This record gives sequence, structure tokens and C-alpha cells, in this order.
Amino acid sequence: MTVMEAIQKRRSVRKYRPDPVSEEALGRVLEAARLAPSGKNLQPWKFIVVRSAETRALLARASANQAFIAQAPVVVVACADPESCYAKMGRYMKSWPVDVACALEHLMLQAAAEGLGTCWIGAFEEQAVKDVLGVPEPIKVLALTPLGHPDEAPAFRGRKSLGEIVSHELY
Repeated sequence: MTVMEAIQKRRSVRKYRPDPVSEEALGRVLEAARLAPSGKNLQPWKFIVVRSAETRALLARASANQAFIAQAPVVVVACADPESCYAKMGRYMKSWPVDVACALEHLMLQAAAEGLGTCWIGAFEEQAVKDVLGVPEPIKVLALTPLGHPDEAPAFRGRKSLGEIVSHELY
């Protein structure tokens, strides 16, 4: 599968089969995240792989009670250390949100190539997630994704045209 095919195939999956994710597929998905670019190559991320049904249920509750999160056999929680990232991206901000987002998207595209489903979860209470997983200060939680075999085939939801999102030479 080409990168473009993985991009076109990826969907936000909200229904999962209980089938386990193979260690080999999980390893490739995590390796894809590891290889992502980051500001000054500081790689300020850490990914917590959660398989415990009890912990997945707690994460679902901490994520606006989105029960489908606990359906997936794996939940990956993407974290960052804001003290270990490039501090002057654009000369005004720390790079950790962009760095971790790039890595998580790499993970999600590799998951699509493996035939696995994911769903970017941004609706969560950070402190509740940190409490469930023992995430210390100053570490930040950026997002979660369930990871598993889809039990649905979500339709393509459309995207803006290139003309709406691209300009040339000037804004």
C-alpha cells in the first residue's frame, strides 16, 4: 500500500471487533510513530499502550464517556514532555503539540495500512487520563486513539477542495 492509499483509506472508526491486534502489527504501528519528524529531532513523545479492559473503560469515561474507545483491544495515549522539545517554533511556541501530532498521525496511517482502525480522540479530561495512567507532571497528554480491527466501514466525509485551502505566493 502506498502512503497515498493509506491516507485515502484512513477513517475515524468508532466500532471495533474484539479480535486482538498482533504484536507484529502493533510493533510496526509504534515504529511508524517513532520515525516521525520533530523540532530539532528532540522527539519529546511517549506512547502508552493500554490493553487492560478495566483501564480502557476508565479511559473511555475520562474521554467524555465515549464507550467505543473501550471496545478496541488497544488504546494508545500520546504524551509529550514540554520541557524536552524545541522551545521556539515560529519564534513563539514550544513544538511538542506539533511533534506529537505528527507522530500520532504516522501511527494512524500505518494502522490504516495494516487494516486497523483508529480515531483521534481529543475530547478527554487530561487530569483524569493522567490519574488513570500515572502520568507525572510536567508531562502533557495530547490525544488518545483506540486501535483495533474495524467493525464498520465509515463513509468518506468529504474534504474542502484544494482551491479552498491552497494559495500560491501570497495568502
